[in-house]
Parts: sequence; structure tokens; C-alpha cells
Amino acid sequence: MTMGKDNGEVDWEKSIVSMLEASDDVQSRNVKKLRKMVLLSLQMDESDKNAKKLFQNTVQTMEKNGKVKLDADGTLSLLKSMNKNKNKKRKGSTDESNIQKKEKKLQTNNEGDKNKNIPCKGNPQGVTRLFLGNLPFSVDESSLNAFLPGEVTHIKWITDKETGKFYGSAFIEMNNAMSAADAVAMAGSKLIGRPIKINFAPAREGDTWPPVKKIMKGGRSGSSGQAGGTGVKAMSAKPDKCLKLFVGNLSYDIDDEGIIKFFANADAEVKAVRWLHHKDSGDFKGCGYVEFWKEEACEKGATLNGKNLLGRPIRIDWTE
Repeated sequence: MTMGKDNGEVDWEKSIVSMLEASDDVQSRNVKKLRKMVLLSLQMDESDKNAKKLFQNTVQTMEKNGKVKLDADGTLSLLKSMNKNKNKKRKGSTDESNIQKKEKKLQTNNEGDKNKNIPCKGNPQGVTRLFLGNLPFSVDESSLNAFLPGEVTHIKWITDKETGKFYGSAFIEMNNAMSAADAVAMAGSKLIGRPIKINFAPAREGDTWPPVKKIMKGGRSGSSGQAGGTGVKAMSAKPDKCLKLFVGNLSYDIDDEGIIKFFANADAEVKAVRWLHHKDSGDFKGCGYVEFWKEEACEKGATLNGKNLLGRPIRIDWTE
């Protein structure tokens, strides 16, 4: 049986409105980026054709009902025309939106641009460095950029200095102060099922920030788009006589047969598979445990850490 959320139970309109409202006063986003954000928040696979179709149908219905407007350039905007009490304020709101758009245009992605740290609404100090906490184990550069407004230019994943294991937190640099303010406004929003902590975190005097590399780890040197890294070096210490592995960053299309065939590629015979689900909703968490008959098979299975399974680099670690 395929793991994942039942698309039919999803309140698509509510999810779309929620993401658009997180855009502050402008309340508009590129429709493709918005779709990625909505699917991530609903713990759905970005390549799920059925989910994409349901998202598209909802947008079309909302546009027909005058709730959103889809421009020719692919920008989807939330309309407020249905609220009669705001008709008088509409001109002022439009003017403010235009001013913000002009400010965003001025604040280019050039790191040396003098406009980058201009104070703005929600960010009076013009801070562009943020701290993120309670990140999902499967987060990476792609999912983070799809989730946050603006552009993330640098990421420093916080990992254990000895093991390289990901702590679920990071420091990031946004392309400008306004993008940073928009990101902080999303604190508490769910990324792959987890409510994210987002705070301003100005660099201390003497710190090298932003880092030389676009993506780096807080412990060992190196860079990786995947938060926790890949390979044996990113794994914890192997317990004695280990027969079980933790597997994460799994596609929601995975099933028992798929994971058994995956480990069979390394001649690792699987004894049992246990998927993890959210206690309240019953939704698949995208991870689980795989038990092997022999310790040798478990060791062979561990060599597949970081290998692609259904389009995702699988995360593997030892467990008791």
C-alpha cells in the first residue's frame, strides 16, 4: 500500500489562502512556488500528478469566484474585493503594495548591494541573517527555498562536531531585509509536517558571515544540499550486533516491496519493515525502521546511505 495523505481530505483552498496571507501586505506569490509550498506543508510529494491537478483545479475555482487573480507572468494574488468594508481602503493598500514591490526590486540579490540591509516593515534593523529551528530531518536547500518567501542565499546546517549528525537547526542568509521579514512572519508555519521556529539572528562582531560557501555544515567542513549530509561519515556510531536501520527522507510512494527491493540491491535481506506515522492523524512521516536477519546484511544495507530511492536521497542511520 502506498503511504501518503489522502488528497480528497485536504482543504486546498484553506492551504492556498494561508500561504498567500503569509506574504504580508502584498499577498501574492509565483503560482509554481506556491504549489511547492502548499504540497510541502501538506506533506505531499512535489511530483504527485494528482495533487498538482487538485491544486490547479482549486486555483481555477478560486479565480472564477473572485478570490484570487492569476497574472500572465504566473503571479497568483489574493483578492480582498469580497470584503465590502475594505473598499474605501483599497486604493491606499494598492499604493502601499506598489511601494513594497518597488523596494523589493531595488533590493537585488547582489550580496554587495548597499540596499540589501535597508530597514523595512517588520525588520527595523535590516537584519538578513536568520535562525531556523525544529527543522524536519529531510529538509534540504530545495525544500527550504520552496517554503520561504524571497531567496535563501546561504545556509549553515547545524551539525554535531564529532558525528556530523544534523541537529534540526540552521542559520540562513536572505537576499534582502524585506525577504528576511517575510520569512520571520512565517514562524510557526509547517514545513514537511513540522512547525518551524524562525528568528532574526544578527551575526556577532568578528563572525565570518555570510560563509564563503553557499551551503555548509556547522561542525565538519564541507557542503551539501542535504541537511544531514550523506554517506557513512554522517551516521552515528554503530551499536554492537546491530540488526536494524533507521531510514528517512522517503518518498510518500514508498511501500514494503519498494524498500525490500532497494536493499536487495546491496544483497541485504530484509526481515521486517516498520513505517512511522503521526499519532493524531495517522499520516506517514516519511521514515521508518528496517530490520535484517543478519548483522552482515545490516552493514551492507547501511552502505546505501545517500543513494536515490524514488527520486530522493535516502537517509540511513544505525539504531538499536
